[in-house]
Amino acid sequence: MATVHDAHATDGWHTQPYDNDAPLVKGGLSFHEITELVSYHTEKKTPITWFLAFGAAVTGLGILGLMLAYQVYNGVGVWGNNVPVGWGWPIVNFVFWVGIGHAGTLISAILFLFRQKWRTSINRSAEAMTLFAVLCALIFPGFHVGRIWAAYWMFPIPNQMEMWPQFKSPLLWDVFAVSSYFIVSLLFWYVGLIPDLATVRDRAVRAGNKVRATVLGVFAMGWTGANRHWRNYERAYLILAGLATPLVLSVHSVVSFDFAVSIIPGWHTTIFPPYFVAGAIFSGFAMVVTLLVVARQVYGLKDLISLDHLEKMNIIILVTGTMVGFAYITEFFIAWYSGVEYEQYAFLNRISGPYAWAYWTMMTCNLVSPQIFWFKKMRRSIPVMFFLSIVVNIGMWFERFVITVTSLHRDYLPSSWDYFNPTWVDVLTLIGSFGLFFTLFLLFLRFVPMVAIAEVKAVLPEADPHFYPHEGDGHAGAHHDVSVTPTDSDDNA
Repeated sequence: MATVHDAHATDGWHTQPYDNDAPLVKGGLSFHEITELVSYHTEKKTPITWFLAFGAAVTGLGILGLMLAYQVYNGVGVWGNNVPVGWGWPIVNFVFWVGIGHAGTLISAILFLFRQKWRTSINRSAEAMTLFAVLCALIFPGFHVGRIWAAYWMFPIPNQMEMWPQFKSPLLWDVFAVSSYFIVSLLFWYVGLIPDLATVRDRAVRAGNKVRATVLGVFAMGWTGANRHWRNYERAYLILAGLATPLVLSVHSVVSFDFAVSIIPGWHTTIFPPYFVAGAIFSGFAMVVTLLVVARQVYGLKDLISLDHLEKMNIIILVTGTMVGFAYITEFFIAWYSGVEYEQYAFLNRISGPYAWAYWTMMTCNLVSPQIFWFKKMRRSIPVMFFLSIVVNIGMWFERFVITVTSLHRDYLPSSWDYFNPTWVDVLTLIGSFGLFFTLFLLFLRFVPMVAIAEVKAVLPEADPHFYPHEGDGHAGAHHDVSVTPTDSDDNA
């Protein structure tokens, strides 16, 4: 049994077992072995499977570029937006992608502040996913304004005409909320990368790869692993985590204000902010599971991203999915309790009107399907979690579709009622946004350590200065040097 030193013990040592029942890192990996396992994938020759996946993603990116160019040349009329559905797919896809980007910062910031050590193996990939999803989200409102070359009008920039954005509009609040979220998330991701960039920089120096070492040296900002560097790093990381935490809760609350501050039946409800935040975490964690199930298999990282990590994310999916389902039911109760006939009709129209198929798809995917995670065997089944993570994101896209379209297509005037149909430009633009997302994510997997090496080492028992391996504790005999820092002395020379 492993022990730690206790200065108050009469014999100088006090037996205190470590929690070895569920180690965060499987396989008894040493510091050096973790470095080798993660760094190897950024240094090896690019496999043909990566080129195939990258080719498919770039094809999607090319489709996105063509569709956006076509839309700019012809105008927003090429989309299916009509009267009264003036928003259509652009706002649906915007809210969908912003929601996808919630899990990364939540895993990094909130779980870091609550000292949840299991986050260390998954936070790097989740943070990268956040940045790429926000970039995909910004495409849709940016091009929906019609004249993309005048998009800077959305910002409060002094001008000769003294014209300012409408600060009372939640659409302008979106500009500030999402841009702040992206900037803080980018800084948070980059600061966490610095120790690992220094590690792969030093490996490139020893391998004689001067170009790679120079590029990494620039981004590592002179990191040497000195005590002063670690103090500054940990202080900056904590400050950014503190800044990011309220943004996680506020950014999707502000996005929900796009709907909630209006007087449209089906939108004008105070439950939207917490409901949207829960839904964003729900869809974001589902996307993290989708990506990491594949990445851990392809890159051989099952000891670092274990079933325990995936199970914890599936539990969060179950909890947030149940919260979202509760919000769906609450909406119907409030519509009935309000006594407002327009509000009551809006929700009856959702379940039995022309878009009932979309509503029941949403309910099945978001409320019913996650309930299978009540069973531990299902939470730990790779095929089940992979399939359900995709189902959840399909359901969350339909949720945004139902909220937007079914509330607009039948408004106060029956004479203006119409059915919304997306055009081929709408569909290909959505497909192309996935091409952009996967292009960026594949580049991340290829050139950046996808697991936070230094953070994973820091949560190992050996990183504790009082760690003392004994025979039979699962660590004795493993070639660990308990005197080295969590960054490994031979990696940050």
